[in-house]
Amino acid sequence: MNIVIAAGGTGGHLYPAVALAREFLRQEPGASILFMGTVRGIEAKVLQHEGFELAIIAARPVMGLGVSGAVRALLSLPLAVWQSVKLLRKRHADLVIGVGGYTSPPVLVAASLLGIRRVILEPNAYPGMANIVLGPLAHRVFLAFESAASFFTPSKARVVGTPIRRAFLDQRHEVTADSVGERRQTLLIFGGSQGARAINSAMVEALPHLASLRTQLAVIHQTGEADWGRVKAAYETGGFTAEVVFFLFDMPRVLQSADLVVSRSGAMTVAELAICGKGAILIPLPQAIYNHQVLNARVMESAGAAVVLPQAELTGLTLARTIESLLRDPDRLRVMGERSRTMGRADSAEAIVQQCLALMRCQT
Repeated sequence: MNIVIAAGGTGGHLYPAVALAREFLRQEPGASILFMGTVRGIEAKVLQHEGFELAIIAARPVMGLGVSGAVRALLSLPLAVWQSVKLLRKRHADLVIGVGGYTSPPVLVAASLLGIRRVILEPNAYPGMANIVLGPLAHRVFLAFESAASFFTPSKARVVGTPIRRAFLDQRHEVTADSVGERRQTLLIFGGSQGARAINSAMVEALPHLASLRTQLAVIHQTGEADWGRVKAAYETGGFTAEVVFFLFDMPRVLQSADLVVSRSGAMTVAELAICGKGAILIPLPQAIYNHQVLNARVMESAGAAVVLPQAELTGLTLARTIESLLRDPDRLRVMGERSRTMGRADSAEAIVQQCLALMRCQT
């Protein structure tokens, strides 16, 4: 069985695909998995770490780069489709999975031309344009949120949640109530796979206002490469115990250790928070296309699992006050975690793989 997954650009597109790939290998140990992506995203770094093969195609983003960028992207599409056709033929692909973003369209179009089974995964509350456009070409559309179902043919759509890497499921019970009482409270801060300068800056400004928590707080802060030195120096100057890193490869372990999370609200982040049962302060990316991060965050907030701080209102003082109010109220944190956990679905990857296998067995 040969499976090709078109995913990349950001962690929000890539990590659900990694979860699916691992679940395919768990259910079908002899399966062959190939990822298709570009040189622009994080896929080369992440997939090398995860041990998966990556093939490069010439896809370009269409949205958010102005008219000239969109024109260049559309002009590159025939080449990307041709490259995808060659790769799918060479791999004798049985199934193609698109996870949205600019990598999916040429690969799904190529699969359609070759008559290969094809499915789409949409992890956001509001679907991206690539998946909306590709919906008619797909045999199945797997959705994380019921709110996205109206954009796709009802007979194709399945609301199954977001695929989560099994490592999250394996580590959910490693932090016990006794161990929590014996350690510092852990604050985890991250801004997506590339980091977030606005969150980094707000946290640097917040540190003087959090001085009263210095001796009882351990911080893990993923900054991205550009801000690493500046943020690390701020923690050292403030006398905080902090692990400051470019990128978090072992997110299952790190997230499970956190008492409170400050983050963006991409689909993957929201799903991982829920499966680990973590309360969060969510700061949606304001430039996210279709405002999907705001919609994801509001779903969490409505459930009582998160506090949303719009970036336009974000200051160091506001962030510090919100962090302190939550860390000093363990009962509220516990309730937020419980409500977060009710939103998680542990069997998403398993359900999607089973439905994909059933689809491949179907001859009509």
